[in-house]
Formats: sequence, structure tokens, C-alpha cells
Amino acid sequence: MVIPSPPRYLVSVAPMMDYSDRHFRYIMRQMTKKSLLYTEMINTQAIIHGDRPKLLDFSLAEKPVALQLGGDNPAQLAECAKIVEDWGYDEVNLNVGCPSSRVQSGNFGACLMAQPQKVAECIEAMTKAVNIPVTVKHRIGIDNQDSYEHMANFVKVVAEAGCQRFVVHARKAWLQGLSPKENRNIPPLRYEDVYHLKRDFPHLIIEINGGITTLEQIKAQFPMVDGVMIGRVACDNPYVLASLDQEIYGDDTPIKTREEVIESVLEYVDSWGDRHVKLNTIMRHLLQIFAGQPGTKIWKRHLTENGYNPDANSQLVREALSLRELVNN
Repeated sequence: MVIPSPPRYLVSVAPMMDYSDRHFRYIMRQMTKKSLLYTEMINTQAIIHGDRPKLLDFSLAEKPVALQLGGDNPAQLAECAKIVEDWGYDEVNLNVGCPSSRVQSGNFGACLMAQPQKVAECIEAMTKAVNIPVTVKHRIGIDNQDSYEHMANFVKVVAEAGCQRFVVHARKAWLQGLSPKENRNIPPLRYEDVYHLKRDFPHLIIEINGGITTLEQIKAQFPMVDGVMIGRVACDNPYVLASLDQEIYGDDTPIKTREEVIESVLEYVDSWGDRHVKLNTIMRHLLQIFAGQPGTKIWKRHLTENGYNPDANSQLVREALSLRELVNN
């Protein structure tokens, strides 16, 4: 078996629960064509027994897209990885980083860091089942198993099973006592552990995740690691992504203005409105497009107060833009 070498993406946009849906990905793709986008984590049981079109459908305009799986059963993960490949996804990623109690009860997510051999079995089964790259997203540690040696052993064991790219959230996870949200902020960032990992495993692709919110911070990581995964900044200040291709990848296409980004999704908005998807389901991902800019409050208020209306369409978005321009003038 020849394990495919995963491509190197300088920047990726993280899988975020209840946020990284297909509409989010379509909007992010209007700002960056070259970065890798992820689905939110999907449990293997949901794929095996659930509504696959609802869970898995995406548009070609979103590619390249990686689907993140949650699970701990090698056979089921292999089955789902094959389904994911057949559905057209570019990669499949195993979640070994989510600290939620619901995920722990299913024995997957971050708690699997304590079981590197189990993860290795999962990765081996997945890589044998598909031709697309199989990758892992994990923490630097969990609870009191948070030494560099613990993480390095985890990566060594999993890499020997066929994984060549590791996305490392540079915080450990407390599985008891902290919520998933608190686990994104309270444990201190330990970037040096991730840099150490790259030095010790130069043949692997090592990406860093956690607390990186600006282009300058992204650029600062490249001497030490192969790539950067950004997360919450794509929700809180999505316009950061509008200059990624130019600043990070050296692309020479013009950077879209905020207004041009919005214009680029209006036809998409109406196409989904025809399928009875409410406007706010899509436009919630652009509420923060004017973060830090004059008129952002009126923009957000007009969309949030009216976007739930079943008849709301692109005209409402244009009204919100006009109201913002009136405030600025």
C-alpha cells in the first residue's frame, strides 16, 4: 500500500462545532481560494445511520475540503472514511482534540491521546480504506499527561501507522472541570512544544493551532512549523481571510473589499432561499465582516432582527449595507 503524501496547506480554517457548515465554508472560500477548509466534526454513528446527504453534501466551490470524523472504532472509521472519499472530500481528519463530556462518553476526541495505540489502529484502518490523505488533529496533552514526552510518543506511534500530517492545538485539554469553551482559552498556549515536535519529526507535516488571529502571527509561525490553522478569528473577524492568498500564498489577484465579499454571496443566498433556508442561517457567518469598522452595529442589527423572516432575501442584505453607508455618511 502506498500512503498518499498529504499536500501542504500553509493555512487552514478549523473545524468548529455548530459553525463550520457548508454556508460558512462557501463564504470563507469567497475570501481565500487556497486555504484548506474543514467540516465540523461528524460522529461515525451519524454517518453510518443518519441522513448522509444532509450531513455530507457540499458544493464544489468549497474545495479543497477536509471532513473531520469523531470515533474510536477502526472498522467504523474505515467505513466512514471510504464514504467520505466517495462523497468527494479531499481529506479525512480524525478528531483527537475535542474535550466535551459528550465526546468523552463515546471514548473519542481528546481522551484518545491517552490511547496512542488505539489511535494508531484507527489510522491504519482508515489509510488502508482510502486513497485520500488521513490526518489527525490533537492537543499537546490532557490532564496530567501533558509532558512533551507524552505528545512525542503519541505522534511517533500514530505516524508509524500511516499518518503524515498532524494539526496540533498548542493547549492541553482538561477533561474534567473545564467546558469546551474554557478549554480553548484557559490552559496556557505552549507553542514551543509544537516547534519541538517539528524539530524531532522533520519528515512529518506539523501544523499549529491556537490563539493565532492576525496575518502577522500567521507569518511568524512559518520558520518553525509547516502550516497554521486558524479558528475563532474566522467567526469574530472573518475579513482577516480576505488577504490570506495575497499575503501568505503570494497570489496576485486583487483583495476583495468587504462590500465585494458580501456581493459575491448574494446569488448564493437567494438560491438557498428558494430551498426555504432562512437568510440568517447563511448571513450569521458575515455578521462580523465589519468588525471594528464604523456602522457594524446597524449592519448586524438589521440582519439579526429581520433575517429570521422566511421571506428575507438578498434585498435585506442590500438594505443593511445601505443603512451602514448612511451611518458612515
